[in-house]
Amino acid sequence: MSKCFTVCVFCGAKMGTAPSYRAAAVHFAQRLGARGLGLVYGGAQVGLMGALADAALAAGAPVTGVLPRALSSEEVAHPGLSELLLTEGLHVRKAQMAARADAFVALPGGFGTLDELFEALSWQQLGLHQKPVGLLDVDGYFAPLLAFLDGAVHEGLLTAQDRARLVTRPEADTLLDALGAPRA
Repeated sequence: MSKCFTVCVFCGAKMGTAPSYRAAAVHFAQRLGARGLGLVYGGAQVGLMGALADAALAAGAPVTGVLPRALSSEEVAHPGLSELLLTEGLHVRKAQMAARADAFVALPGGFGTLDELFEALSWQQLGLHQKPVGLLDVDGYFAPLLAFLDGAVHEGLLTAQDRARLVTRPEADTLLDALGAPRA
């Protein structure tokens, strides 16, 4: 049996204020399941992470959570995953998630989401992986970040080629298509 295409999703351990964030996480997870794709994510049952995992499981997607032991009580490890890996720290968590992923996607989130997103982009830029990296831009959530990156290009601190590495779409299927994810 061949391994299914797996998307690593970075997103918040909180729900955020806009109902569209949760709705987008659920829809994205449903599209993963409908397309026969797998999910690897941060392993929590809280916030957008929990909504994402619950919807992916309900849609029949295999779901792997990767959670540092030290965060298993704070982020509350999801009890119903296909696989839960407890790691000895954040660096090991990110490496394990990356090793299991064929593509990376960020949904709305905070510092942790951005840390994981930029590490995936940095690793790609350095040639440590060739996996695509994308943003699901829910209701323009990432518009200020994208403007910042465009400004970094304008200021000569980021090349246009490196800026183009970050694929951004407002809808799940168009993002998955742009990242090369197969359709069922």
